[in-house]
Amino acid sequence: MRAVMIEEFGALPTVQDVPTPACPTAGVVVKVEATGVCRSDWHAWQGHDSDVTLPHVPGHELAGTVVEVGPDVRNWVVGDRVTVPFVNACGDCAACRAGEQQVCERQTQPGFTHWGSFADLVALDHADVNLVRLPDGMSPVTAAGLGCRFATAYRALTVHGRIQPGQWVAVIGCGGVGLSAVMIAAALGARVVAVDVSRAALVAAHKFGATLHVDPRTLGTGSPADVGAGIRALTDGGAHVSLDALGSPATAAASVLSLRRRGRHVQVGLLLGDQSAPRLPMDRVIAWELELYGSHGMAAHEYPAMLELIAAGVLRPEQLVGRVVRLDEAPEALAAMGGPVGSTGMTIVVP
Repeated sequence: MRAVMIEEFGALPTVQDVPTPACPTAGVVVKVEATGVCRSDWHAWQGHDSDVTLPHVPGHELAGTVVEVGPDVRNWVVGDRVTVPFVNACGDCAACRAGEQQVCERQTQPGFTHWGSFADLVALDHADVNLVRLPDGMSPVTAAGLGCRFATAYRALTVHGRIQPGQWVAVIGCGGVGLSAVMIAAALGARVVAVDVSRAALVAAHKFGATLHVDPRTLGTGSPADVGAGIRALTDGGAHVSLDALGSPATAAASVLSLRRRGRHVQVGLLLGDQSAPRLPMDRVIAWELELYGSHGMAAHEYPAMLELIAAGVLRPEQLVGRVVRLDEAPEALAAMGGPVGSTGMTIVVP
């Protein structure tokens, strides 16, 4: 099969002919019909993720059709159209038995722990726990963005953020996950402050329902303290919920400092490598009784509520897709994820 191969961290990958994946006993092989290009893939390419060993095929946001089924699989057959969370759970550890498959103790992740979906085919283990059936009429291009960015934003806001109509939500960083969060929060009745240094990203955030859109460099010196103070002033006391959707020490601190008393910060953007242990204003956390959460995707069994909102037209993830490219263009699209947010929305690869 053809696949995008990383042979050296940071060096531009190449499209190569590689062996097809073996089907796991409890898993499936999926013909990839679309796969998203995510900043997490960029981190893997840069060598920031300790799970990645070379040579490696990236890609974890995927949709396609089952073409091979392992003998221990009970619920899926060849021809099923599926997507999958980026966390593939074992189904048997304590976290899985509690229904928290997104933090499975023995998880695998396509594109990180094993070869991923920047390819014609991808192997996925424990299919009965992890596969999600695509609704009739949903295109693979739309579905490809759900398994990481959109589903992560949805769970971050509904489970950890517990947003209510009329509340203020600050979204810091308006890339794929940030714009997903803007769309979801606005659709659920929240008032959204979108924060980004890119004018194109702020224009997109306005399109998807942001009430206010702010370049952090216009808030005092642009420091986390000034950004936090500026957002609190704009929202009459602070956001009820804030998301760091980018992932950096500065955006994480700004997100915490943007909250009102008893507010809730959700860390969605990855902080890896030398940024993995940022300094946070814990004095504010204590004094204002703030809540801090991490959000690590969404288990397959939680998808139905989100899919119902998509089917009803309340959520429109297809509007977040900006560019569709072929597999030969995927290496350049991956490299572009390290730059500033553009105006094109999510990039989806169609092998």
